[in-house]
Amino acid sequence: MDRLIPAFLRRPESPAARVADGVRLLAAASVVAAALGWGWIQFAVFMLALLAALVPRALAFPSALDIATGTTALVAAWSNVLDLYETVPGWDKLIHATLGGLVALLAVTLAQRAGVAPAAGDRRAVPLLLTLAVAFGLATGAVWEMLEWAGHTYIDPGVHVGYDDTIGDLAADGFGSLVAGLVWFPQRRSPGRHPGARTAAGRSGAPRP
Repeated sequence: MDRLIPAFLRRPESPAARVADGVRLLAAASVVAAALGWGWIQFAVFMLALLAALVPRALAFPSALDIATGTTALVAAWSNVLDLYETVPGWDKLIHATLGGLVALLAVTLAQRAGVAPAAGDRRAVPLLLTLAVAFGLATGAVWEMLEWAGHTYIDPGVHVGYDDTIGDLAADGFGSLVAGLVWFPQRRSPGRHPGARTAAGRSGAPRP
């Protein structure tokens, strides 16, 4: 019966899943605070953060990726309110690298589930997965930069844009996606595999697959 319930409606089954749901509650509360205190532009920013926190739950992503994505998206949104991008040197690039890398992992995971990218667990597939992660990171980063340009041009001239800023942000997105892939993909294993499987087969004399 539980299988018929959509993933986003199920009760959290682990402490990590409950932490991820707590991040989503904070994101939802931040949306309300933004709507009441900082106007519709900040409201829209926090809505994007809430969306980033909800997608991993809806698609039943691993809890570690779920928590990291929601938390980073929320930090990115609050950094805008607290003006950290202007007052803390390098903060903008750090957030771009971290969030860009996490979004790239989500995109590659979706591609794997759709069967258009190789599953993790085969180390020979890691270079291709890394290439896909960087490509997705740069693509989503480019979309964000276009949204910033549109906001600056048509909504609020105070939105910071510029050639150096845009290129630097895209470089951070690509670098962050590469680092995230290097950390994430080698540790992922195919379903049904475990570290002792090959060793056990070798000891028993059974032929290797």
